[in-house]
Amino acid sequence: MTAPHALKLDHLVVAAQTLEAGEAHVIAQLGLTEVVPQRGGKHTRMGTHNSLLGLWGGAYLEIIAIDPQAPPPSRPRWFGLDDDAVQARLARGPYLAHWVARVDRPRSLPRWQAQYPQRLAPVMAMQRGALSWQIGVPDDGSLPAWQGAGQGLLPTLIQWDAAQHPSDALPSADCAVTALRGFHPQAAAIQAQLQWLGADTLLNVEATLVEPSLAAEIDTPDGPRTLR
Repeated sequence: MTAPHALKLDHLVVAAQTLEAGEAHVIAQLGLTEVVPQRGGKHTRMGTHNSLLGLWGGAYLEIIAIDPQAPPPSRPRWFGLDDDAVQARLARGPYLAHWVARVDRPRSLPRWQAQYPQRLAPVMAMQRGALSWQIGVPDDGSLPAWQGAGQGLLPTLIQWDAAQHPSDALPSADCAVTALRGFHPQAAAIQAQLQWLGADTLLNVEATLVEPSLAAEIDTPDGPRTLR
């Protein structure tokens, strides 16, 4: 069954060992000079914290890292941050690790997940300051996958509880995502799940024989850039 409504790009996720390293990575790759990522806050339940950068079109960029001042959470952290393979990749530097797709109302993300628990991750209620949202997070904290394929290319699903979106409160960097590209050895499985989700227009998937990866083509005030 195909998802009845198309999803929207909500935000990109750059993973880093520290927020400082992630911010420097984004600033360098996008050539930012005037508007730079600003600190968002802490996710107490996950033991992480973030920095944010506003993008055009109601989207934003999130830099996320394990919060060194937070106690270990009672469950695995989200976005695979506790995974050995993710930690090994982070040791090589910050990178575009993942993306998040928005489920707009009137569709209910918790109800959709309850209908298809084999295809969609369990949904958690989260809150940070005035923001509250529902988000799909596998119990083991891993990145979403289908038939063993994922590694950051299949989106995490999110639904915001209020009309205000985080991007509304962020200074605009005058940057816009023009294309999101993914490379994966199991490209067919990735594409099949994207089509089922209604997200196949958001990510172009290509087969590769090397490590899965994401790349975002972004228009900036100084011309096109690629964020990896």
